[in-house]
Amino acid sequence: MEEKDMSKFVAQQAYIDGKIKALAKIIPQLKVIQKDADSLVTTINHISESSEKISGKIRELDTAREKVEEFQKRVSDLIDLELCSQGVQKAIYDEDYEQGAALVHRFLSIDQSVVKQTASDFEKVSGVLKSVRTLQDAASQLSAIVKHKFDDAVKTQDLQSIERFFKIFPLIGMHQEGINNFCQYLCIKLEDTAQKNLQTALNTPVTDKRYPLIYADTLTLLYEGVARMINVHQPLIETYYGPGKLIAAVKILEKECNNQTRRIMLEFCKSRNVNKKITQINEISRMSSSSSFSKLEKIDPKDLDVLIREMTLMHSRIELYIKFVRSKVTTDLEVGIVDLDERNKNLDQLEQIIKNSQVSQSKHELLGYYLRLEQYYMEESITKAVNLDAIEQGLYVSSMVDDTFFIIRKCIRRSITTGSLDGICAIINNACRALESDFCNILRSKLKQGYPSGYLDLTQAYNVLQSSIQQGRLQPGDTEVARTAFVIALNNADSCTEYVDTLCDRVLLEIEQAMPGMTENERGKLESCLSGLSAVTATLKEVIEYGLQQLRASAIKPRVHPWIDSFMSINHQMTEDELSTYDAGETFVQTLIMNLESLLIPFKEILTPNNYDSLVTVVTTEVITRLEKVIFKSTFNRLGGLVLDKEVRNLAGYLTTSTSWSLRDKFARLTQIATVLNLEKVSEISDYWGDHDGALMWRLTPSELRNVMALRIDFKIEDIRRLKL
Repeated sequence: MEEKDMSKFVAQQAYIDGKIKALAKIIPQLKVIQKDADSLVTTINHISESSEKISGKIRELDTAREKVEEFQKRVSDLIDLELCSQGVQKAIYDEDYEQGAALVHRFLSIDQSVVKQTASDFEKVSGVLKSVRTLQDAASQLSAIVKHKFDDAVKTQDLQSIERFFKIFPLIGMHQEGINNFCQYLCIKLEDTAQKNLQTALNTPVTDKRYPLIYADTLTLLYEGVARMINVHQPLIETYYGPGKLIAAVKILEKECNNQTRRIMLEFCKSRNVNKKITQINEISRMSSSSSFSKLEKIDPKDLDVLIREMTLMHSRIELYIKFVRSKVTTDLEVGIVDLDERNKNLDQLEQIIKNSQVSQSKHELLGYYLRLEQYYMEESITKAVNLDAIEQGLYVSSMVDDTFFIIRKCIRRSITTGSLDGICAIINNACRALESDFCNILRSKLKQGYPSGYLDLTQAYNVLQSSIQQGRLQPGDTEVARTAFVIALNNADSCTEYVDTLCDRVLLEIEQAMPGMTENERGKLESCLSGLSAVTATLKEVIEYGLQQLRASAIKPRVHPWIDSFMSINHQMTEDELSTYDAGETFVQTLIMNLESLLIPFKEILTPNNYDSLVTVVTTEVITRLEKVIFKSTFNRLGGLVLDKEVRNLAGYLTTSTSWSLRDKFARLTQIATVLNLEKVSEISDYWGDHDGALMWRLTPSELRNVMALRIDFKIEDIRRLKL
């Protein structure tokens, strides 16, 4: 192994010698490179030291430049101070207050600490301190003059001078004083105008067409006046005082607006006897179940109609004014205050101003008054509509339905004009309660009297009913009238369901149009209230179902049962000759259909389409149930089963065409019974029973199926029992 390695090294000798010779040639070059590198390091160190020295010089120059600039600024300030001090007294003497204010503004814009330092540094070589004192005295003098001149202008109602000195206030550093004084002047104008408007309202004669709305008009004029002041003077404030200052002005104007709102509200309540009416209504509600209730003098809802309208108008004006103020101030703050925390702080202050204002308090008072009066108006008007119920010739829905829903729709629409979602929801809830409790109970009580058995003489019943309603009661013996009254109550309930659905759709649309900016929470609250109104439909359907059951018990069941029971008097074990004779005569189903038609036709003329369809469904259920019972009491042969199958199909066809509703499903069980009785042999049932494609969806249980097959006299019991079902 060692010999092989040695041989390998010997073989590489020439290659290694070549590499050594190449390295020997490179060594002198490496020495040159090392020398150059040392020289480069020395150069870099020298440059670094030079750069450090230059940087130090530059820093010294920067410091010197800053000092020079500061000195130049101080010199410029000194020159300005000198010029300002020389010109300010002359401007004041010449009553050129704008020029004087501009000079003082230049002085105040200089850093006062720098001014004092400059005055101290140059006190011995210049009159800097004298200039400072001159300008300070001039600022105080000018402040006093501007205040005095502004007050004089207010006293003399010199609008041009008022605006002139209002613009000077911010130049002499009196921003808040300027806004305060100017807004106090606006408050004086606002008070004077509001008092004149209120006095004009109080002097309005009763015969004037605007008399029912004089307080709403007065309140409108007040808020329009404040809004006009804000719109007109906001650009002035923003230009000379800067953006973000409107909230200070609104805070002052709001105080006077509160005072005038309080005065108008006091006069409104006093003149319209609001508190007396509210107290009387509360007393009526409290004593309604008392024996002394009849002695109370009730308020005619018509007398409240105009008052309620004025209240809704006043409330909507307040709501609109608050939205205007909030929008104006919010926009001004967003433009004028960049700092988000500071802006939010001012927005919170704005909300507190609005929340704690007399304007907001008056809004809540008005809403409370309105809701109580509107509730009474709705309840009493519906009661009156029920008491004055009447029927027009040819109609079998009485006037109370149209009148009641007209009242409810009117109340809800009136609540929308308030602009308050809480008020709208409260009125909708009142409407739900009035319909679901009071109105539905009235309909139920009419249906509870029952439907006297017998046939209807429509013309006679209508005439007697009309006179009986006008007299306020029905005579116990007036069976025709009682039947017609029952039908009208049933129709009224059905018509109400359509009215409720229409009302919900229209109310939602009108509210969305009146209040397009609803939040998700507000929309959810509204939809919750409207769902309560929609739920009234379920109560009305219960009333309808109750009436139909009354009708079933008194008019349907006593007549249908004997017709169906005649089925048992027919022989169902027929021969061919008997079948021919039976078909040639009047069959059971023909007689039954004729009787059912005589029962349904009078009702079709007087019931609403929905009620008639419901009645047909009730009749169908009664017929099917009774027919199934009598079938199980009968026996059949093959021909008897064939006849039954045919008659069931004819009966189903007639009743199905008598209504717009589908009744096929109700006949499924009876049809299957007839199919079983029509089989040729027991084993044929396998064609219909099971999991194969031709099988039926059976409504009969295996036990019931065997019982049906047992009705066939020609089917053996043993064969029936052997069936695997």
